[in-house]
Amino acid sequence: WAGQEEDSEAQPDFSLYAASAALIDAQSGRVLYGKNADTPMAMASTTKIMTCIVVLENADMEDTLQVSSYAAGMPKVKLYLKKGETYTVKDLLYSLMLESHNDTAAALAEHIGKRYLSQELQNKSTSDFTAEESRMAVAAFASLMNAKAKELGCENTYFITPNGLDATETITLNNGETVEREHCTTATELARIMAYCVGQSPKKDAFLEITRTPSYSFSANGRSFSCTNHNAFLNMMTGALSGKTGFTNKAGYCYVGALESEGRIFVVALLA
Repeated sequence: WAGQEEDSEAQPDFSLYAASAALIDAQSGRVLYGKNADTPMAMASTTKIMTCIVVLENADMEDTLQVSSYAAGMPKVKLYLKKGETYTVKDLLYSLMLESHNDTAAALAEHIGKRYLSQELQNKSTSDFTAEESRMAVAAFASLMNAKAKELGCENTYFITPNGLDATETITLNNGETVEREHCTTATELARIMAYCVGQSPKKDAFLEITRTPSYSFSANGRSFSCTNHNAFLNMMTGALSGKTGFTNKAGYCYVGALESEGRIFVVALLA
């Protein structure tokens, strides 16, 4: 991936409305087209592709988890989880990727993140977590997301939330200085993350199965749920493999998608 800068002078002008865009060859990582492709920007719910792959690589689909009041209190769009309810990881991953639910993202993040907390908190049900304990678990999960981004060579990507809600945090450096970090990525690096999800991750098959499913229904806690895939791109182009939409006021409309054509896989990312 490293050192493959797009040749700005050779870039065709597609008059893209998006503020930032990148098209990459998923196998080689080569940037085929870029517009402000390396500018860090907010990416809204396209964040959830990283959330999904980190959960898949760190949990069993049939694992169960308990809902905290913190997760249940996430803003819309949401599944309307209730504190104390029990769900499988599998059901919540479909909720996460098809409907882009913010509460399920937090519940999944806590489930994985609590493993990195103290033994006392590991033994405590997430349904009994205080808001502060939930935030600690989510922060531990975000660290896994950032470690995966770094592993993929993403130097301008920084995750704070598992759902992509706009966020800023203050970090204290080793020398005592503090810096403000925002939840952000670049079009090139978001495309790179998607390329990993569909082509290189040991859990790529599960990722593709979830994100390609048109609709998914399940029952839990005496309630029935139905999730519909909001990625219209899947039915718009032959060879469409996967994708994720996103929107916040700060990020604008965002999209990342993968397409297979003539034996090659291409990934496009559009921000704002």
